[in-house]
Amino acid sequence: MSQPYVLVLYYSRNGATRALARQIARGVEEAGLEARLRTVPSVSPNSEASEPAVPETGAVYCTEADLANCAGLALGSPTRFGNMAAPMKHFIDSTSSLWLSGALIDKPASVFSSSASLHGGQETTLMTMMLPLLHHGMVLAGLPYSANELLDTQTGGTPYGVTHVSGRAENHTLDANETALAQQQGRRLGQLAKALLHKEAS
Repeated sequence: MSQPYVLVLYYSRNGATRALARQIARGVEEAGLEARLRTVPSVSPNSEASEPAVPETGAVYCTEADLANCAGLALGSPTRFGNMAAPMKHFIDSTSSLWLSGALIDKPASVFSSSASLHGGQETTLMTMMLPLLHHGMVLAGLPYSANELLDTQTGGTPYGVTHVSGRAENHTLDANETALAQQQGRRLGQLAKALLHKEAS
């Protein structure tokens, strides 16, 4: 690995999860590591539909090499009936070769999500995203209550990972607590990745 980086991998349909990803990336870089923002293509019930090779806006699509070579991973998705969105699940389901090789074992990971309503399935979505990461042997890092905003937030934020409530019209921007929590989660993930890299090198 020439330059260690934390992969901030997300799917976002209307921008809310992308906004969290950017704040997490900011926190990672405050910890002294590169943050590599990546997304995944949409899926379609039409088997002939396809996405362009490069998205028209936002982050580029994640490759297997992006994931295999990361020093840490932040995985984000909007909620879909209490679960991660199909595009993210489709991508994760395609990582069997990394599981077979053990490429992600002992690397730190965290999760994040957004939903239209406060009780829209945020925590179960976070939990479902953790399960494949455990199968990959990753070390999960939550968001401890040393982050005081967890006690103050009236919208998004859980000890399982940062969340955001986008509103029914999906027009709510990140508030101060959500922003602070996302940055703290990114910093923690970056610090853990650096510590594990240092341990490997010693």
